[in-house]
Amino acid sequence: MKGVEITVTVLLASIVLGYLMAFIAGFCRLSNNILLRKFTGFYVEVFRGTSLIVQLFWLYYAFPILFGIEVGSNFWAGVLAISLNYGAYMSEIVRSSILAVAKGQSEASTALNMSRFQRMRLVIFPQAVRMMLPEFGNYLILMLKSTSLVSLIGMTDILYYGDILRSSNLSQAPTVYFLVLLFYFILALPLIWLTKKMESASKKGVASQ
Repeated sequence: MKGVEITVTVLLASIVLGYLMAFIAGFCRLSNNILLRKFTGFYVEVFRGTSLIVQLFWLYYAFPILFGIEVGSNFWAGVLAISLNYGAYMSEIVRSSILAVAKGQSEASTALNMSRFQRMRLVIFPQAVRMMLPEFGNYLILMLKSTSLVSLIGMTDILYYGDILRSSNLSQAPTVYFLVLLFYFILALPLIWLTKKMESASKKGVASQ
């Protein structure tokens, strides 16, 4: 129970920053500016192509040593690693969902003399969000599971306390890790419910209202 607060705090911060990064990177991938597209593409490929654990260690250990860049604390190192990693994955969902909107929608809004910003805000984006919802819900659960990695940089989350209990009594290791598993499952239940609601919303078109 002592570790629940840290796990939930890291998750909530990662969700906010991760989705923010997803939308920023997703829109940048569609920009007319080639430098912006290339830079964002480089970020996406690096964070999708390398391990989250390695990224976590780089942010917490390597950056301060090699570049003198401090991310602030192990909390922010953990949040940034999870956010940047999943933000890279989800940015492709944002990009592909926007591109999946029928071209006729854009052509019709152009015929109505809408600006590019108006077309995106009023016509394309609401339809794209509806397509994003199911995958976004799945990534909520994945981010929760990834919070267990912050114990590797000394954060006192659920797994951290589980390891302490296990090390003090090795014979109880199966029981301890069963309880750790149970805690994560209980925390995941609201996210699973939310994911199902998001899937239902996407099918009913609620997101476009």
